[in-house]
Amino acid sequence: MIEPLKFQWETAKELWQEFISHSEEEKQRIIEIAQENPTPFLLIREKKIEERFQRIKKAFEGFEIFYAVKANDYEGVIEIFNKLSSGFEVASINELKKVLKYGVEPYKIISSNPIKPLDFIDFCLSHDVDRFAVDSWTEIDKLSLFQKRARIYARLAVPNLGSDWPLSGKFGVDVDQAVAILEYAKEKGLIPYGITFHVGSQCNNLQNWFFAIKKANEVWFRALQKGIKLKMLNLGGGIPVRYLRHTLTPEEIAHYVRGLLNKYFHLKADEYQIEPGRGLIAPAGVLITQVIGKAKRENEEWIYLDTGVFHGLAEVLGGIRYSFYTPKEGNLKFYTLGGISCDGMDVIARKVALPENIEIGDYVFILPAGAYTTVYASEFNGFPKPYTLIYKF
Repeated sequence: MIEPLKFQWETAKELWQEFISHSEEEKQRIIEIAQENPTPFLLIREKKIEERFQRIKKAFEGFEIFYAVKANDYEGVIEIFNKLSSGFEVASINELKKVLKYGVEPYKIISSNPIKPLDFIDFCLSHDVDRFAVDSWTEIDKLSLFQKRARIYARLAVPNLGSDWPLSGKFGVDVDQAVAILEYAKEKGLIPYGITFHVGSQCNNLQNWFFAIKKANEVWFRALQKGIKLKMLNLGGGIPVRYLRHTLTPEEIAHYVRGLLNKYFHLKADEYQIEPGRGLIAPAGVLITQVIGKAKRENEEWIYLDTGVFHGLAEVLGGIRYSFYTPKEGNLKFYTLGGISCDGMDVIARKVALPENIEIGDYVFILPAGAYTTVYASEFNGFPKPYTLIYKF
């Protein structure tokens, strides 16, 4: 059995090798980029976005992909996904403006946030973006205030067991409520369009999709009995990526989902959608940082980085465990990684395997960091957010 110290380090090296496409030339170029630019910054590889998008597109053949902009809203990232003919899922005026900047057609944009400000709804409808997720009667009332008839899809509450970042509780309704909301939407002059759910971010439990699709089938059939013919089934996000431990692959999830649809979703939809965020963009990014301090406190060896939980790594507070790599070689030891701010909560990770000869000024590469880093970052304590660079290869 591999010891934890070595396991961590080998995982980090493996993720680094995948990021540089197992190329010594790419490794040297990325190190040069690090040396040429002040840290911390998020480096996004366009090639990795393309590879991941094509992989998920192939696995989920027949599904429309809508990139969830909230995962990384950098305009250069949106531009790349647009070149790949991706759709987009947006939740705010600012996100929609960034998407529209690249000439994305309305039919390639949806909004799956069940709670929407009125000015956002107005802005969407004024740009012919008219598909919205809902999970309450009050949301139907809001959408019915506008002259343009919106298309609505009801969000189901489904299990999030086995997901690293559960989303159940805040959103979603049961089967009875979903059917009633679809009926109410029709009464209010809106267009009942479909069903959506979310199995939780970083989902490694196939049963979540099992229960979700069975529930969706029940809503679909009961709606039909009430004279409502739905068109679209949206599977949300949840496709995981590897941070430290192995995860389900897009191919495994897609194969399982197809089997479920064939067995349990008896009324074929006209449209099938998925809206990955993390699953598309996370593997394409590395957060490049430098060591700014070292200390020994009781029995812990500490290293301090020029980033932290308030400056790009907020997800560690919810349990996400990144991998950490440095080009240095040497005997390994465990370190506690501290962030740049004065806050005692700013602890990035404990028991991180790194070479014992790591020193101030050395680079630490944090992977995979393409998702939910810069978008969560603040300027707390006066330290700037990490900026983003696109590496075009």
